[in-house]
Amino acid sequence: MRALGRLLRMLVHLGRGLWIIYGRFPRLEPEARDAAVQAWARTMLACLGVQLQVHGEVPQYGPVLLAANHISWLDILVLHAARHCRFISKADIQHWPLIGTLATAAGTLYITRESRRDALRVVHHMAECLRAHEVLAVFPEGTTGDGSTVLPFHANLFQAAISADAPVVPVGLRFVDRRTGLASFAPCYIGDDTLVASIWRTLCAQDLAAVVHFGPAQHAAGRDRRSWAAEVRAAVIRLRD
Repeated sequence: MRALGRLLRMLVHLGRGLWIIYGRFPRLEPEARDAAVQAWARTMLACLGVQLQVHGEVPQYGPVLLAANHISWLDILVLHAARHCRFISKADIQHWPLIGTLATAAGTLYITRESRRDALRVVHHMAECLRAHEVLAVFPEGTTGDGSTVLPFHANLFQAAISADAPVVPVGLRFVDRRTGLASFAPCYIGDDTLVASIWRTLCAQDLAAVVHFGPAQHAAGRDRRSWAAEVRAAVIRLRD
């Protein structure tokens, strides 16, 4: 019954998100839109029964590229709730019913991963956004893991931070059971998992907390994108522990 109640609140809040996009966004300045997205994400976490715990120094201004490990579909909500940012996401999400509308309204930049030409376009666009003092976010693993390990980081998107001379902030994400402090795998979305199954496990979970740990900002300082990506990955691993 608790899970069904959360599901109902989640669906109502999704509808509210559409109302905000079509009813309020046309009248809001960019900063007000960003604040509305962050507030909406925080409320959605509450609807799902997920407590947000934020540690470290949250970047207040851009330019900055957030680089986080990737566990679940829930990661995007969690990061938006901790600090509004523009995500870099695979292109097919843009066409998902409802989710695509919400993601696009939140400022998501889309990339066709199979296309080298499109990757170069997105890196160029990211660099322009960073030069405009925006806050961007990427999941350099390129896919979700189970949260127990961090996969190797793809370095291509780090080129945008190098080109714009912008810092990268490592971000460690974890989901834990608040009662025990142990890792929770309820929100995981890997392997043969379906999105519906992952959402249902999240709705059923008790005392679930999302822990976000922001690390110190790093500058390239002459490093190439591959060595920098490896060092940011090491920092993310430390932040998760």
